[in-house]
Amino acid sequence: MTRQTGTNARRMAGKRTLATWGALAAMLLGACNEKTESAPASRPVRFTVVEKHDIGDPIVVTGHLRARDEVSLAFRLSGKLTERNLDVGDNVQAGQIVARLDAQVERNTKNAAQADVLAAQAALEQSEAFERRQRQLLTDKVISRNEYDLALRQLKTARAQVDATQAKLKSAEEQLSFTDLKSEAAGVITKKGAEPGEVVQAGQMILMVAQQSGRDAVFDMPAQVIREGLSSRQEVEVWLADNQDIATTGTIREISPQADPITRNHQVKVELGSPPLGMLLGATVVGRLQLHAEPLIDIPSSALTMRENKPAVWIIDSKDKRVHLREITIGRYTPDSVIVRDGLQAGERIVTAGVQELHEGQAVKLLGE
Repeated sequence: MTRQTGTNARRMAGKRTLATWGALAAMLLGACNEKTESAPASRPVRFTVVEKHDIGDPIVVTGHLRARDEVSLAFRLSGKLTERNLDVGDNVQAGQIVARLDAQVERNTKNAAQADVLAAQAALEQSEAFERRQRQLLTDKVISRNEYDLALRQLKTARAQVDATQAKLKSAEEQLSFTDLKSEAAGVITKKGAEPGEVVQAGQMILMVAQQSGRDAVFDMPAQVIREGLSSRQEVEVWLADNQDIATTGTIREISPQADPITRNHQVKVELGSPPLGMLLGATVVGRLQLHAEPLIDIPSSALTMRENKPAVWIIDSKDKRVHLREITIGRYTPDSVIVRDGLQAGERIVTAGVQELHEGQAVKLLGE
């Protein structure tokens, strides 16, 4: 009886020990769960680093593309245009013949000049032979010195006549060459001024060639913009009016000092260093520049939130990666950004997406870092 009672007592003690250990394990597991729930995962956010840029009053104007250097091709002679080998849009090479005049008169003049040269050369040969005979006769004392001097003068006159006819021939050949109109540089034909069959005057534009040396965006700007400090070498953003994705940046190279008498605008030429292939001559473009530029901070519009009806942004603490809301002073709004006058410092990091889902002191994970 006593042995059985001891055995039961040991069994009861073992069960109490197991129950105690089970309760302790449950308490530890609960504590772990509580610790896990009290430390939520960091929220991923997109961010940007605050920087200062030169920002001023935006000016937007519309203009067109033009070759930096355009050459007017014209004849040096008046006459009837018989050929024009190129049209608007065609490419032209340096030295290529682009048009011709009726050259019958010039050709006849050249032929006559060639005949005069031949006649003068024949007369010169006779004068040279006569001078040699007279010189020998003078040596033999058959003729007088005066008779020989006459032969010598005839020889000099014949030589001068050859020189004169050769100069006349050269002039006739040059006049004939002027009936062919050649391009002095490679480029693209942008304008035509006469059609075959027309009688054109010397100096009249036959074709306009836009050289391949560079392109300008040409704008007409109000006098007020010029007075407010527009300067040469100032940067201008330029893009196609029908495709903003085709864009480049140029610099002002020329500001016309004289306003157009009708529009009262000043012509401004913006040099485009290496424009995209889509920017063709004559295309309509939009230009944007800034006046009175000063170093300011601009941030994406998506970074902006509100605190007590005042604009604010989430600042990311660089030490513990937690966010803190800070009020800012806005200078002005642009289509895709906000100009900040006060409240931010260059080098700080701010949240740019999901700002409405954050709360003060929340831990964040910086995407892209």
